[in-house]
Amino acid sequence: MNIEILKLLNMHLYKKISVLDMLVSVLVVVVALVAARLVAAYMRRTFKDKIRKDNLEVAIKLINWTIVAVAVIYALGELGFKFSGLMVAGGIAGVVIGFASQSIVGNLISGIFLMIERPIKIGDQVSINDYSGFVEDIRIISTTLRTFDGLYVRIPNEKIFTAPIVNYVNHIVRRIDYTVGIRYSDDADKAIAVIKRVIDEYPFALKYPAPVVFVETLGDNCVNIAVRIWAPVAEWYGAKMELLWRIKIELEREGMEIPFPQRVVWFGNELKTNAQVRQE
Repeated sequence: MNIEILKLLNMHLYKKISVLDMLVSVLVVVVALVAARLVAAYMRRTFKDKIRKDNLEVAIKLINWTIVAVAVIYALGELGFKFSGLMVAGGIAGVVIGFASQSIVGNLISGIFLMIERPIKIGDQVSINDYSGFVEDIRIISTTLRTFDGLYVRIPNEKIFTAPIVNYVNHIVRRIDYTVGIRYSDDADKAIAVIKRVIDEYPFALKYPAPVVFVETLGDNCVNIAVRIWAPVAEWYGAKMELLWRIKIELEREGMEIPFPQRVVWFGNELKTNAQVRQE
């Protein structure tokens, strides 16, 4: 039985390539893939609190590619492939594939430039090509977003690299904009003072850049007060929700209300009656 197994393993499949050589090559690649996953898990566990997530993911990808590439080269060497001829064949194949799939090559090159330039990072809140959400992963061919309503979006890197990118968290501060309406009968100076007091008392409202509060427009039904506040980007969303409510409460406490839309309607019969009364 053992002799038959040895004969089977030494049987040549192609020229000098035996079954044993093929099994060893496949085993090397499989071990490399498993090792790459283990190294990735180890690095994520060890360096998650020491290295930024986006930098860590890029390093893991590079190490994984290196491990797999070395294993593939070693396996091909065990099968007797000559790399000089392989490089020539690979060059020709690369030209053919490049012409046949220009979009894939474009996405590949764009992915490399995105990793170098880094206009976006994993975890950033961005808006790209009418899609807004969190960057989940930056791969060599495409980038994935998780939209604010939980949808999964895959965008080819070529479209990302050539499109305008809005990164909501790239700067450490972000501005909050409000338009607060008060009645024409209310004191605008007092309303501005109340709003400024609320801003001064709020811990995440920055002193610099300084907040700005001013009468912006005179609307049909109200006096519109513009409010411009800067907050740390990590606290922006919570501050935007809480500050507006605090401003509303304080204005009402001071006797000022946000007016409802109003219209004055004149009826034709009333106009005619008033005209007759004047004539008499």
